[in-house]
Amino acid sequence: MISDVFPLQIAFRDIDHSTAVEAEVRAGARKLARFHRHITNCRVVISAPEGQHHRERLHSVRINLAVPGGAIWINRGNPRERAHADVYVAIRDAFNAAVRRLEDFARRRDGRVKRHESKTGEGRAAA
Repeated sequence: MISDVFPLQIAFRDIDHSTAVEAEVRAGARKLARFHRHITNCRVVISAPEGQHHRERLHSVRINLAVPGGAIWINRGNPRERAHADVYVAIRDAFNAAVRRLEDFARRRDGRVKRHESKTGEGRAAA
């Protein structure tokens, strides 16, 4: 658990467990807790597809967040993103995306989303 805020599950797929990587995930989860106090569950899956050379393996990080009124899924694992050969960069990118998604979710929930008015009929000459 992250300071008794919400349960955190960390899974490693096709990659060896690392306490340093786990610590980085826990730091990212603490960051999420600062942006949204009502997270009820967080599951993080870190993987690196088999069949790639060890030095060229691109890491994928998937974060599933449960919040009141919905769920948020983040999947960072772009095969063209060479920076994700570094697992720490992949984790950072995934948690940054999670923060943005949590902020968007909170804005929509609170009704703080800008709504553009319809421009139907503007600029037309009267018949």
